[in-house]
Amino acid sequence: MTQTFEIKSAQLPLLALLLKTPDLADIIEDLYAQFGPASQSPDFFDDDAVVLDFFHLEIEDVNQSLPALMSALHHCRLKPIAFRNATPPAATAALACGLIEAPAEMPHGKAINPKNNVMKPVAESVREVFREVVREVPGPATLVIDKPLRSGQKIYARGADLVVLAMVNMGAEVVADGNIHVYAPLRGKAMAGASGNTQARIFSLCLEPELISIAGVYRTSENPLPKDIHGKPAQVRLSQDGHDKLIFEALNP
Repeated sequence: MTQTFEIKSAQLPLLALLLKTPDLADIIEDLYAQFGPASQSPDFFDDDAVVLDFFHLEIEDVNQSLPALMSALHHCRLKPIAFRNATPPAATAALACGLIEAPAEMPHGKAINPKNNVMKPVAESVREVFREVVREVPGPATLVIDKPLRSGQKIYARGADLVVLAMVNMGAEVVADGNIHVYAPLRGKAMAGASGNTQARIFSLCLEPELISIAGVYRTSENPLPKDIHGKPAQVRLSQDGHDKLIFEALNP
């Protein structure tokens, strides 16, 4: 399945929505399917601030589709506040929607070059908006669940690792910004690195999930796991070769 978008961490607790296709209608459809009110994860986000990253896509005419994308993000409980890497027409449309233009790379505590008289006020304005909308993020922690999770139940370890000591049944969801450890059969959905942590991993003593995801890269049960992985102790991680591929590895007893 071709991904039309990817959600990653821009500068915690901010998120970046990387647009991977110039067809915003496809992105809107996928957003609703994965995180909309009628999806299986309607509460995945909690009014999280997000930056639209056009990633140098040659998007020319977005005057009609960009407001629809903004509406879709709000319905998915995401709060668009800024944009970056946009072509001039896309930037004009984004500004008209009330977004602020952010630097191509979000600042990470480094001073802005004082000679750059254009970027400095822009960066300062972006920081002011961030200060208004972001919430305090707790330090690293671990959430431990010691009861089985039934179909329809969802656990989200926000800003933490998640440890589950009992079975995750089909129809249940376990989500964590950090790693996920399931010391029992994992038969539901597991999403680690939910805020974009590409180093997150998923561990289970019996891996047979409906869906597995790390930092937005996912695989469903429609694509069966290898026989030496399915139903066995295993871990899941992202490849480090830049191809955003899930790696499944058996855990030696």
